[in-house]
Amino acid sequence: MSNGSSPLPGVLRWTLGDLTVTVLNDGYLPGSLDLVVGIDTDEAGSLQAAGFRARDPRITLNAFLITGPGRAPILIDTGMGRFGGDTLGRVPAALAAAGVRAEDVGTVLLTHLHPDHAGGLVTADGSAAFVNAELVVHADESAHWLDEGALSRAPEGAKAYFENAAKATSPYAGRLRTVTGGEVAPGITMVPLPGHTPGHSGYRIVSGDHALLMWADIVHLPAIQFKRPDAGMVFDVDADAARQVRRRILDEVATDRTFIAGAHLEFPALGYVARDGAAYSFVPELWVAAH
Repeated sequence: MSNGSSPLPGVLRWTLGDLTVTVLNDGYLPGSLDLVVGIDTDEAGSLQAAGFRARDPRITLNAFLITGPGRAPILIDTGMGRFGGDTLGRVPAALAAAGVRAEDVGTVLLTHLHPDHAGGLVTADGSAAFVNAELVVHADESAHWLDEGALSRAPEGAKAYFENAAKATSPYAGRLRTVTGGEVAPGITMVPLPGHTPGHSGYRIVSGDHALLMWADIVHLPAIQFKRPDAGMVFDVDADAARQVRRRILDEVATDRTFIAGAHLEFPALGYVARDGAAYSFVPELWVAAH
């Protein structure tokens, strides 16, 4: 496996067999420890400090571009788009820096329909950002957010999420494919990881002897959740299921020494998980600047 970087900020290219995976940084979500559930706030703050992070976290946001011979570019997630503030929405510029036009993207693989992952599907005027792309999302995700009556059944505090999911996907009517797992593109398999949302999914990318698991939102706050996998986020639709999936995936990738990427791992968001006593730690992959 070889590696290298672009000299442009927020973009890193990684060779995976005959594919190139490009990490596109969308910016960060300003957060607070009030977002953390499942552990005491003081403990969460201590873990942030031990990880040399500010008490009020900045939650990194990444999307991923997959390119290779004989295929149109594939995008995993789209960033926050117009739904975010001035610290987000950088995926279009990063995509351009990677040399890919939005109209060239043939498929957008969505991990889930939260606005920081699907918001970039639309432009400022609400039209499709990727005019030639098919959307792929887990069937349970589509049912939860987009089915008729979903908005009326939503809790009052969550209605904006349902409205944003509908706004992001409506320009793609007739181009949204729902699946429940399996191969969604040559060498790319959907890995259902329900809990954070009902259809929350990662994607396993395989080329020859090389593989990468993009695990979506298994971890939002690396300084906290690797050390305390029981720590969840207020955004989790099913906190218990999200916790169980996080524990299972951390155990699996540590055991199998799986190469991983995460939507909220700090840029460039590629590496491995190692056991650290009863907890875990993240080991960033070694990369060097291309010459």
